[in-house]
Amino acid sequence: MKHIDEYRDEKVISGMASTISRRKAAKPLKFMHVCGTHENAIARFGLRALLPEWIRIIAGPGCPVCICPTEDIDLASQIALEKKAAIVTFGDMMKVPATDGSLFDVKSSGGKIHVVYSPSDAVSMARENPYEEICFFGVGFETTAAPVAAAILSRPPDNFSMISSHRIIPPALELLLNRDDVAIDGFILPGHVTTVMGYSEYEDFPKKYGKGVAIAGFEPADVLLAILNLVEQVIEKDYKVFNCYRRSVTREGNRLAREAIQNVFEISDSRWRGIGIIKNSGLKLRTEFQKYDAVKKFQLRKEKESIDLNPGCLCHLIMIGKIEPPECPMFGKRCTPEFPYGPCMVSSEGTCRLHHGL
Repeated sequence: MKHIDEYRDEKVISGMASTISRRKAAKPLKFMHVCGTHENAIARFGLRALLPEWIRIIAGPGCPVCICPTEDIDLASQIALEKKAAIVTFGDMMKVPATDGSLFDVKSSGGKIHVVYSPSDAVSMARENPYEEICFFGVGFETTAAPVAAAILSRPPDNFSMISSHRIIPPALELLLNRDDVAIDGFILPGHVTTVMGYSEYEDFPKKYGKGVAIAGFEPADVLLAILNLVEQVIEKDYKVFNCYRRSVTREGNRLAREAIQNVFEISDSRWRGIGIIKNSGLKLRTEFQKYDAVKKFQLRKEKESIDLNPGCLCHLIMIGKIEPPECPMFGKRCTPEFPYGPCMVSSEGTCRLHHGL
């Protein structure tokens, strides 16, 4: 515990906040993180309250549950209700609104929905129940894609399949950097994603866009160090990728994890909920693993248009940092953690859920 305590030490944190406040930039600054775990840490430890008014930290499209498109949840529902296969997924997905309701609603209607902690649990279920179809609904970024890839490489039995709703971070950042209406001064990159993938693929960003990039862990000192570094990059006009999480991240990342992802998946254009299709931002199964593709296995057909956002929901603007959750008229009224109207209110990594209260 001593190691964690050091990164949460009150004197250290207040000293870092004071240092940031003394570093005066010529204009107000807006930094974006793209990680629900960062938003959780910032909200949990009250870090925004420690920063000067001229620094604003906004959440980007970093919550995997929030950006999962409705059409993928609709496919999972179709498999459970029409094909009578068991859907196996992470707990955060259960309450996410979809076109005809959440997976909880599907379960209430008789569909088999199971919650697991890892994709290997889903493979084990398939092995232990050879006469039942088990479909793993995989969501998340590079951090979850790696164990899913490992599970596929373990050669699951024929009664196993999956829906791949995995996304990768860099194309989403490029999309935001090319939008004039977001105006970000720098990015805080997620420490776990870059632990897996390394940071070499971000090295063009500072030169191409003139924006700072800092990689951060998830303790208060980690996040403040990244903010301090970004402020200094702006003041000095010396933009780069700075690794503030050296105890975990290297430039090359985890070679085995990267190879597993590359061996199992190929890059695809993919939809992000409320944002639309982002070129080269998704992961789909390679040809040699197509027998595990649930859409092909069950010959699924899209029967109607999926609805990403309910009327009046502003999650799409929250996910790109254009507005804060309280600016949505649904926030805390029609949309609450108990009855989420939009995806950002569902997960403990969702921006609205965290603004509403942990």
